Amino acid sequence: MTEGLRERKKRETRIALSWAAVRLVVERGYANVRIEDIAAEAGVSLRTFRNYFTSKAEAIAARQVDRGHAVNAALRERPADEPLWEAIRAAVAAGFTLGEEGHGGLQLPDESWLAGVRLMVAEPALQGAMAGAQAAVTEELIVIVSERTGATGVYPRLVAEVVGAAQLTATHEWLRADPPRSMFELFNEVLDRITAGLPEPS
Repeated sequence: MTEGLRERKKRETRIALSWAAVRLVVERGYANVRIEDIAAEAGVSLRTFRNYFTSKAEAIAARQVDRGHAVNAALRERPADEPLWEAIRAAVAAGFTLGEEGHGGLQLPDESWLAGVRLMVAEPALQGAMAGAQAAVTEELIVIVSERTGATGVYPRLVAEVVGAAQLTATHEWLRADPPRSMFELFNEVLDRITAGLPEPS
């Protein structure tokens, strides 16, 4: 279904607000950014911000939500006869095309950006928003895995939770890797280890 102009404009505004929130918090620190600042940075009114988000934490977490939904949507479009973990890997690659403004998962991060992100993700309010965002994406993925495999019960949830754990693992390593590595590269390494059965390192 083709996206209409109104829907595309709404999606672009949501992305702009979310990236403005991330950018300002990374640069200034979580406590030093107001939602009024985020709206101004994105070039919209405070009322418009509130039409999309209830807090700056929710605006920041929207990047995770959007990427998760993009991965899930891409997985739904993969050929039905494609092996599940191959389809997941391809869907993850599609999700990383959401890396805007030079700070996406395909690029190497610079140290100043990483330092700001480390401080940002340590904020308790943001941790709660991120956990809620991940839970919603995971529940959606459970349904998709069940549809693809015909399985119910433990298996779809296990796959979805493993994918979420893979993302979390890649993120933790991305924040501490020296020299820096791209999130996309790290996520693929994690998937390699999962699909190999997690053998002990030699």
